[in-house]
Amino acid sequence: MRRLWSSSADSVLPYVGITCLAALLFGYHLAVINASLGHIAFELGFADSSVLKGWVVSSTLAGAAVGSFTGGALADKIGRRRTFQLNALPLFLGTLLSATSRGFESMVLGRILAGIGIGCSSAVVPLYISEISPMEDRGALGSLNQVSINIGILLAIVAGLPLADSPSWWRTMFFLGTIPAILLFLGMMTSPESPRWLYKQGKIAEAEAASRQLWGKTKIEESLVELKASGSEVGEEDASWGELFGKRYQKVVIIGATMLLIQQFSGINAVVFFSTTVFRSSGITSDVAASALVGVANVLGSIVASYQMDKQGRKYLIMTSYTGMAVSMLVLALSSAWRALQTVSAVLAVLGTVSYILAFSIGAGPVPALLLAEMFASRIRAKAMALSFGVHWVSNFIIGLLFLAVVEKVGVSVVYLGFGAVCALGTFYVSNNVVETKGRSLEEIERELSPVV
Repeated sequence: MRRLWSSSADSVLPYVGITCLAALLFGYHLAVINASLGHIAFELGFADSSVLKGWVVSSTLAGAAVGSFTGGALADKIGRRRTFQLNALPLFLGTLLSATSRGFESMVLGRILAGIGIGCSSAVVPLYISEISPMEDRGALGSLNQVSINIGILLAIVAGLPLADSPSWWRTMFFLGTIPAILLFLGMMTSPESPRWLYKQGKIAEAEAASRQLWGKTKIEESLVELKASGSEVGEEDASWGELFGKRYQKVVIIGATMLLIQQFSGINAVVFFSTTVFRSSGITSDVAASALVGVANVLGSIVASYQMDKQGRKYLIMTSYTGMAVSMLVLALSSAWRALQTVSAVLAVLGTVSYILAFSIGAGPVPALLLAEMFASRIRAKAMALSFGVHWVSNFIIGLLFLAVVEKVGVSVVYLGFGAVCALGTFYVSNNVVETKGRSLEEIERELSPVV
């Protein structure tokens, strides 16, 4: 079996693994509420209020929007490693508060705190991995971010299995989420800072030490040559928020934000949300089985992406992904609207859902975060990642808020066709606006996309 990464990445892998604990919590916190919400609402006394239930779910998304913007500024100010350590606090405290909550208010506050943590992680995890990974392995290692998110979702599903026999088990589910947060904090105590961030701060000796820890003695001189070639000056200040929209960076920042906008409006969260209903109509009555099927498809697809990222390239994978998603959406729309297919509609709906999830997980899921971390220049990388993921979380919140209302008004088949059109648009947009970054150093990409003006 072919290695997922080359031997030069072996020394980096432990630090990528520690970083991915934050991504694992990203997926865990998004999924932990699905099976447990009814039990939480009953025990805390708001079982009859769909509004309050909605707040428990969506408060995490609101917190994530705040966290994504905050994470970029912190990563520039105090460094990537310290940002992770600081971020471990809301991930731990929010989870603990939710686990011990005695009412609606404390549950929502805990969910907001956890949301701030996952919002920050969503921007900083791909940023840090891209900056410490060897060029030839950046795609494979960067895709572990999405693999970890999907593993977190699966772990939340597995953690919810005892709920059927023990309704109060939801508290244990949240308690379990504190373990990765603690490990993240402790792991970052021994992890190196990004050499690229240290170089920008004028800390050349520390950048050399971090390079030695990450890549060994032979890579120190090569890495510093790349940094100097990027055009960044030692001690150069990070860009302000306003500079993101200046002449030099405006185009690449808009491309980054648009990619995450398309990702969210391609319908991924709506398909996952509606999958249980689709599977029930086909005879799969177990919510856990339906969720597990989606989760397994997600993990398998993201593992395939890890193997192909540095072989086929980022642009090819995401275009293939959006094309497959568009076809799957068409199948889903036809299965719910075309009477001639009524006898096989349930089978088509399941096939359409699973194929959509697989298509998403090989490209549209893992590629944007990695690609953005590669495309953005070093001066704007942290803030531009934060801005792009801010767009991601705001879009996620809007879709979650409006999805059911729109379905009730125009029907699910029309909504699926709309999502399919966005997927087709995604293929076209990537083809015309995104450059291939496979096999190129971050500094080489920066010189092409953000030339000095």
